[in-house]
Amino acid sequence: MTEVTSLTGRLLVATPALTDPNFDRAVVLLLDHDEEGSLGIVLNRPTPVDVGDVLEPWAALAGEPGVVFQGGPVSLDAALGVAVIPGSEGPLGWRRVHGAIGLVDLEAPPELLAAELGSLRIFAGYAGWGPGQLESELEEGVWYVVESEPGDVFAPEPERLWRSVLRRQRSELAMVATYPDDPSLN
Repeated sequence: MTEVTSLTGRLLVATPALTDPNFDRAVVLLLDHDEEGSLGIVLNRPTPVDVGDVLEPWAALAGEPGVVFQGGPVSLDAALGVAVIPGSEGPLGWRRVHGAIGLVDLEAPPELLAAELGSLRIFAGYAGWGPGQLESELEEGVWYVVESEPGDVFAPEPERLWRSVLRRQRSELAMVATYPDDPSLN
């Protein structure tokens, strides 16, 4: 068995070759990646559902747009809170994942975190891969792996995130950002 180099905190950016509609032009932040599998959230799938409609106590803390995001095709009835909390120590009810980004315990009272919370976004569902599954997809070339930036999770225009993440790369990936939505129309 080969050792898995952790990609936690990095972005998976869907290549134009990825045909799964769940991940068409998706940008996924990996929250966990090890030999047991991978878990991430799709950052650029806002839904029309307001946070206040499903998690009213957290609505005032959610950043703009104040909607629930579809984090992936798995467990759409479960919610994940992702927040930025600067500094080395986070409050009770928050677990650091990478840098200042961490997961919020949505069962905790929001008042516990409100004073320290920099930004919060709520995701319904997640993207998950079993052991070796993501590595197989990477070998197939259906994902680009790139460094995340602090603002990616809370992009004010999430529908533009796929292009903007690719455009900032210092390689041929920057040109992929110009790939047409429907290549058959060229």
